[in-house]
Amino acid sequence: MSLRVGIDLDGVVANFKSAFETAASEAGVPLPAGDAERASVDPLSSRDVKRIWDFVKRTPNWWVRLAPYEPAQIIRLYETARRLRWEVVFMTRRPSTAGDPVQFQSQWWLEQQGFFYPAVLTVPGSRGELANALRLDVVVDDQIHNCVDVISASTAKAVLLHREARDPAVDEHAVSRGIGVVGSLEEALDVLHHLHGALRERRGRLQRLADWFVTPPKVEALPTVPDRDRVTLRDDGQ
Repeated sequence: MSLRVGIDLDGVVANFKSAFETAASEAGVPLPAGDAERASVDPLSSRDVKRIWDFVKRTPNWWVRLAPYEPAQIIRLYETARRLRWEVVFMTRRPSTAGDPVQFQSQWWLEQQGFFYPAVLTVPGSRGELANALRLDVVVDDQIHNCVDVISASTAKAVLLHREARDPAVDEHAVSRGIGVVGSLEEALDVLHHLHGALRERRGRLQRLADWFVTPPKVEALPTVPDRDRVTLRDDGQ
């Protein structure tokens, strides 16, 4: 039986943080100076955040600007899904911008990274309800509240992709709820590969990822996909 996987876009495969900081600069909004600790004490005002989002929404096809995290791992995800017959769905709550619909922008972007014919759902609301409706086996997300929602409202497992500065309290909270915690997409794919084998034998029994995924085995690197022609967006975003 195929593994059914939900993958969040921003923070997991796409570097939204860097793109949002660039948008802030282009919109004339100064970002808090200093390290992450200072930024948490002196965050952007709601008015500044609105200015940045207004700029984003006016920019044609803004979502295709984002840089990828771990480009080779996006290709690996595609190749692994093809080889092991996984069903992969990318999920996002991205707001609309000028130009093409968010779904098309997201699909185009994923194809540029080497994941061909991607399924993208642009659905606001509960990730848990979405995971339940799609009968997903596992969801990879960078937000702890989304992971908690997934395991609370569905039978899916959840993997928290916690990049950059790891907060031990968040990690501990996730693990205590049976949520797996990784620091990269590469680690997440190792977990998915391990879960694929485990679910083939014990589907429905693995209630807690934290019970087994502490050090998932490494898998061999897969060959890259061949080059091919890809769709090109027009400059006017139409």
